[in-house]
Amino acid sequence: MKNLKTAFCMLLGLLFIVGCLNSLEDTLRTNVDIDEVDEVDSNVPIANNDFGFNLINSIWQTEQNQNIFISPFSISIALTMTLNGAANQTEQAMIDTLQLQDVGIDSINSSYAQLLQTHETSDPKVTLTIANSLWGRRGVEFNAVFLQRNSEYFNAEISTLDFLDPNAVKTINQWVDTNTDGKIPKILDEIDSNAVLFLINAIYFKGSWQSEFDPSKTRERTFHLPTGSEKQVPMMERKGNYPYFQDQNLQAINLPYGEGQMSMYIFLPSNKSNLHTFMEGINTTNLDHWITQFREQEITVNIPKFKMEYSIKELKDILTTLGMGIAFDEDRADFSRMADLEKVGGNLYIAKVAHKTFIEVNEEGTEAAAATSVGVGVKSLPLRFIANRPFFIAIRDNETKTVIFMGTVVDP
Repeated sequence: MKNLKTAFCMLLGLLFIVGCLNSLEDTLRTNVDIDEVDEVDSNVPIANNDFGFNLINSIWQTEQNQNIFISPFSISIALTMTLNGAANQTEQAMIDTLQLQDVGIDSINSSYAQLLQTHETSDPKVTLTIANSLWGRRGVEFNAVFLQRNSEYFNAEISTLDFLDPNAVKTINQWVDTNTDGKIPKILDEIDSNAVLFLINAIYFKGSWQSEFDPSKTRERTFHLPTGSEKQVPMMERKGNYPYFQDQNLQAINLPYGEGQMSMYIFLPSNKSNLHTFMEGINTTNLDHWITQFREQEITVNIPKFKMEYSIKELKDILTTLGMGIAFDEDRADFSRMADLEKVGGNLYIAKVAHKTFIEVNEEGTEAAAATSVGVGVKSLPLRFIANRPFFIAIRDNETKTVIFMGTVVDP
């Protein structure tokens, strides 16, 4: 009987342990929600476009009549990976800036996961690769759920580096160089002493026109600059059937790549208007409205060949203007879902957001690349002395260096 009771108790204990393990597994699954990737929430692509137009319009305010080329998708991916570590007001400010107010965090992650899969293409004339990575400072422990979300949903490579090693910058830049096919050789110039994490996105695109331009028809032609002056540029020419739209303020054309899943849309303000007026009115709603009015027509197309590199070394001021200033605040930022702040030894905040792009347009098609880096820094917390475990005391006369009393406090 005694042996039977012992066996029964052991069985109950085993069932209890199994139940606890299953509960833990269910909890992790509920927290991370990575078993299935749902369809894209339609609000997410709209949010990405809204964020992109807000971003480029803010840049345009300080760089009017200059070449600008950004990848809002690259920037939003890098910031959304960072969002997985944000909490409270910081999380809400980032969600508002990214225009994701109508989407829950799980749906945000699963939608980006699906978008990354959707953008993979089997078109032999189009190459699009999107890569993500997290580079943590060796010795800093990041929350498992934060890492798992970015690994599962964004397919992010997770690595640790000795940030004091001069080769650390080279290692990160080499990853960017590789994942942009050499078009963006580096994203970091240095690693600051307060840096603990870099979240990086890299995008590479190469698409051949559905109907390529004949190089023999490329001629030097006049291009009118906003200053009123002119310059000669190599202008490509092709006659063909293209989706096209025109009203009194602009002309617009759709130049498809490969099988047509991806296109370059060119919007040309009329002589009665100008690019500045167009930029004041460009937004997701207008873009979608114009595109619904495209109709295929036979048209002669002349567009310039060009190659351009663009970079923004620091997006802090622009992103602050757009509403996420708290994420850059050393004292108020809350990235407590990224790591245990007590173990890190200070408060985490976004120290820097850098963005670089490349584009070349020629008779064959378009090659473009983008890289975005979100650098997370730590502000050391004020030193605190919390005697919350057994300690030793000594009462000493500092003039004669005599210890008058000493002892241990184990149970105050």
